[in-house]
Amino acid sequence: MTSLSSLHQQLEAMRPVLFRFAMLQLRNDSQAEDAVQEALLAVLEKPDSFAGQSSLRTYVTGILKYKIIDCLRAANKEISLQIDDDESEADLIDSLFTKNGHTQEPPKAWGNPDASLEQKDFFRILEVCLEKLPANTARVFMMREWLELETEEICKELALTTSNLWVLLYRARLRLRECLDLNWFANKT
Repeated sequence: MTSLSSLHQQLEAMRPVLFRFAMLQLRNDSQAEDAVQEALLAVLEKPDSFAGQSSLRTYVTGILKYKIIDCLRAANKEISLQIDDDESEADLIDSLFTKNGHTQEPPKAWGNPDASLEQKDFFRILEVCLEKLPANTARVFMMREWLELETEEICKELALTTSNLWVLLYRARLRLRECLDLNWFANKT
C-alpha cells in the first residue's frame, strides 16, 4: 500500500506541470483539468502498467497527450443527440451502434507512450525551450509535431490561414533549434 501512496504523491506533485501542458493545447480550464484527471486516473487504475522504462512523468505525459488529442477531436465531432417527436429514446441509443452491436466509431488505440518518449533529459530541455517561445507559437508547434494534428485541423482550431501556420511553425523550429543547439547539443560534443 505504501507504493500506491507514493505513486499518488508523485502524481499530485506533477499535476501543475501536466495542467500547464494541457492548457497550452486546450485553452479551456475545465477541458484541461478533465484531460489531466483522466490521465492520472488511468495511471492509478492500472499502476502495474508502468514498466519503469521511462520516468513516471514521461509515462503520464504520454497518456495525457492522447487524452488531449481525444478532447480536440471530440470537440469537432460532437453530435447533438436530441429526441425528435417521432422517435423514442431507444431509437436514439440504437443510432449510436451498428447493426452487429458495435459502436459506430471504435475507440482509438493509445499506442505505446513509453516508446515515443525514451530520452527524458532531451524532453526536459525541449520543454524549457518550448516555454521560452511565445505562447501561440509553442501551441502551434506542439499541435503539429507533438499531437500530430493535420494542417487543416490546426488552422480550423486556431482560425489561422495555412500560410500563417507555416510561418509560425518555421519560427518555432528556428528558435527551438537555436535553443537546443545551446542547451543540448553543445553539451554532447
